[in-house]
Amino acid sequence: MSHPLLTAPIGRSLWKLSAPTTAVMIVQTFVAIAETFIFGRLGTDALAGFALVFPLMMMMTMMAAGGMGGGVAAAMARTLGAGRTDDARKLVLHALVLGAALALLFTLLAWTVAPSLYRLLGGEGRSLAKALTYSHVLFSGSIFIWANFFLSALLRGGGDAATPGRYMLVSSIAQVPLSYVLALGIGGWPGMGMAGPAISSLLTSAVSALLQARALWSGKLGFVPTVSGVTLQIRLFWEILRVGLIASFSAFTANLTAMLVTGLVGRFGVAALAGYGIGVRLEFMLVPLAFGIGSGLTTIVGVAAGAGDWRRAVRAAWIGSLVAGLGIGAFGWIVALFPEGWARLFTDDPDVIAATVAYVTRVAPFYFLFGIGMTLSFASQGAGRMKAPFAAGVTRLFVASLGGWFAIEHLGWGLPGVFVAIAVGIVTFGSLIAGPLLVHPWRGRA
Repeated sequence: MSHPLLTAPIGRSLWKLSAPTTAVMIVQTFVAIAETFIFGRLGTDALAGFALVFPLMMMMTMMAAGGMGGGVAAAMARTLGAGRTDDARKLVLHALVLGAALALLFTLLAWTVAPSLYRLLGGEGRSLAKALTYSHVLFSGSIFIWANFFLSALLRGGGDAATPGRYMLVSSIAQVPLSYVLALGIGGWPGMGMAGPAISSLLTSAVSALLQARALWSGKLGFVPTVSGVTLQIRLFWEILRVGLIASFSAFTANLTAMLVTGLVGRFGVAALAGYGIGVRLEFMLVPLAFGIGSGLTTIVGVAAGAGDWRRAVRAAWIGSLVAGLGIGAFGWIVALFPEGWARLFTDDPDVIAATVAYVTRVAPFYFLFGIGMTLSFASQGAGRMKAPFAAGVTRLFVASLGGWFAIEHLGWGLPGVFVAIAVGIVTFGSLIAGPLLVHPWRGRA
């Protein structure tokens, strides 16, 4: 019997798979804002401490949700699309074992390498102590975070985005008041300070993971996972890793690009950094839409690829990416036409406004290609064809960072030159992913 996603209308399937994930991503964006407020209530040292941990925390989250998590979802989709139900049962255990191993890796990094990283980023004294408190608690329980994202990926890969969306949405909403109470206390209890938000994140992730596991083992995907008597197989681990490793490296290059560009912008002072932060915040606000639609494409394309229906896989990839690209691109153009209005939502400082306008007018008009590239990279996970996203991510890193440096040192373009390099990087990123698919659509290997 063929998978329902092989015959259902692509548009309707994409909506069912992308809407819950997009909603969760949007709520988690507001959760991040709320937790920043909570750290602010704990003082400047707490805010600085959280800022030190944030890059490593985001790296783990991007790997668990979109990198390795994408590999898990793609493997499940391809397996079910090919009708290999027995392998799908075993794949659940392989995914959870891999998640546990990666969680252990990040725990070890947090206790060994991370303190030196935080010092390298400028942490010292009380801010470093706050960072270590938050880091040690969060990463010591990271197995709950990995289990939460991997179980969600397994369900999404099987075509059920509503169940993980519902549980993760509720847990995300509950995380904010729980973090507030655990950090700042209630009544006569003074709270736990920096450890509070970390414990809140772990508790809500654990509850969400347990609920998703119950749904999975109740046969939500049409089968009950096999655990006892299963021999771990390299080929099933490789089903996940052959996509997850490259997708995780792409997440790493994206973070590294952001850090290097921030360093270039920082050469022009605090106002430039603040303006860049306001401008790039627009991009971060649009990521949930790209992630939501992209995660849906991972499943639809993966099922079609598993069944050998490459024409449907390519068609779904283009439909989803064009929807995301047009939506994100339209928003980018609206802000680009009224850049000062966007800037004044956050500041009245004329220097910061000028820097924001310089960024938005040069970068936002090309968000169409940003949306295309992001969503097609998720579709490529489902297809198991990751060469183009890998090349695009690495090229964007060099274009944005080295191009920005060249614009400053050799062309004399100053801060606007950095923003031009960022825009060229986005154009390159989208073009290098969409171009090969347009010229040579995916097809089965001989």
